[in-house]
Amino acid sequence: MIEKLKHTFALSDQGAKDMVKAFLACILHNISLMVPVVLLYSLISDLLEGGIPEGKGTFYIVGTVIALGLIFFTYYIQYNATFFATYVESGVRRLTLAEKLRKIPLSFFGKKDLTDLTNVIMGDCASLESGLSHWVPELIGSVISTLLIAVGIFIFNWKMALASLWVLPVSFGILLLTSGIMGKTERKVQEAKLSCADGIQECLEAVRDLKANNAEAEYLKGLDRKIKAEEKETIVSELTHAVCNTSARMVLKLGIATTVLVGGMLLVDGQITLLTLFAFLILVSRLYDPLIAALDNLVAVMMMLNIQCKRMDEILSYPEQEGTDRLTNKGYDITFDHVGFSYNSGETVLKDVSFTAKQGEITALVGPSGGGKTTVSRLAARFWEIQKGKISVGGMDVSKIEPETLLSLYSIVFQDVTLFNNTVMENIRLGRKDATDEEVLAAARLANVDEFAEKLPDRWNTLIGENGCELSGGERQRISIARAFLKDAPIILLDEATASLDVENETLIQESLSRLIENKTVLIIAHRMRTVAGADKIVVLSDGTVAEQGDSDTLIRKNGIYAHMVQLQTQSQNWVME
Repeated sequence: MIEKLKHTFALSDQGAKDMVKAFLACILHNISLMVPVVLLYSLISDLLEGGIPEGKGTFYIVGTVIALGLIFFTYYIQYNATFFATYVESGVRRLTLAEKLRKIPLSFFGKKDLTDLTNVIMGDCASLESGLSHWVPELIGSVISTLLIAVGIFIFNWKMALASLWVLPVSFGILLLTSGIMGKTERKVQEAKLSCADGIQECLEAVRDLKANNAEAEYLKGLDRKIKAEEKETIVSELTHAVCNTSARMVLKLGIATTVLVGGMLLVDGQITLLTLFAFLILVSRLYDPLIAALDNLVAVMMMLNIQCKRMDEILSYPEQEGTDRLTNKGYDITFDHVGFSYNSGETVLKDVSFTAKQGEITALVGPSGGGKTTVSRLAARFWEIQKGKISVGGMDVSKIEPETLLSLYSIVFQDVTLFNNTVMENIRLGRKDATDEEVLAAARLANVDEFAEKLPDRWNTLIGENGCELSGGERQRISIARAFLKDAPIILLDEATASLDVENETLIQESLSRLIENKTVLIIAHRMRTVAGADKIVVLSDGTVAEQGDSDTLIRKNGIYAHMVQLQTQSQNWVME
């Protein structure tokens, strides 16, 4: 049962155990509400028989106090078991999802939209928190407690019990028969919401390009259609749920009418007493209340939770990248041995790649776009898992090493720098969180960050905006290089680190990189041939294979792909507008 609850509601072990406790607490509370009914039945029985016997008045007073205390106590237990435990589990779930996302391979993110993942962690967790604290335990508790009470009243009088309880299977039958329709409408609402959120996020991210191309009006028309589609699907879903839920509730209400009708007939025939009829009327009104409250949101909530829990369970069940946390490498040579790799789409990127990037040397990856250069650098750091061959660092198979342990060997400078809305100092400190201010400043100077940081309003403590929007491209790139200096790892991966920079910034950054790569294993990706001309080894990738490798002079003499690329870039550099 615990395992079933874990996967159904995306719970932790403790969360599943707490949910069982919540079920039991709701059952106890619902049963405790029947105690006053029993006391009232006994009191009226005594009154009809001539009055309350001597000494029994104390019994009723004490019984009332005990009943109220029992109701309060069971409600207190229910409140703690449902609300407090659910809120704790909600926090655990968010942390667990975040921790899971940290450990699964990047191939997972290639299949997912970032808006969807954000909605899972924030929106789905919040909805699940509400559902598990308000509806699910109360529903299960109401159903089980009703079944237990039903057994008791069947023993007491089966005819009256049948007249009172026949509506329960009919009401739930209506919900079961219409659950497919309601589930379909709920899924359409979720899809429309996601499409709308995607459109809004895309609009915010691309507003500059939309303005530049005078395409705002046309794009907003499309966004407006998505918003109206979400509105339409929400109305249809709400109407469908209202019709189905109202039908089920109306059937429940019929139970009171049939209790009165059958009870009146049995009373006339002398098969029951007036007291028995009165007791059943009180019991029925009390019996239906928890179920009516649960039915108000039962299917809507259960359908919504079913979709959201599946989305969370998909993340939590995704295989993690595992491995040992012990490094056994001898040196830092990176070796690709007949490596093959395909993305999720099935597109084969690397077919049979073999080369070695030696420690103390600069190995450059060049070739036509789509040849697999960036993929090779990502695979070297185990961002994705290869399908064929082997990648090793110092003879150590990277697929056997825990990713975070492996990445301790790498300093990576990407073309697209990611910065945070924090200070210059803290953005550099990301390279090594325990670094002192002096160490951060030293790394910053090596990367020429001080050249612009000293001119900022608050110097090193200046907030640089979301993703460094307050800085230029070259300044952002230098902060990224400063991180690499601070980490001071033995392996350097440079992915088009200077491709989008002006000449002045490129010169400054190349000076920084020259200091960064001394005595280390360096794997560099570049399109500009002059950037890699001085590399110790150049690996030319084309159509997913190593087409050529050697130093620049050797490859030029071969007059192959590399020589052709050098020739084309020389021609483009000499081009002038006529």
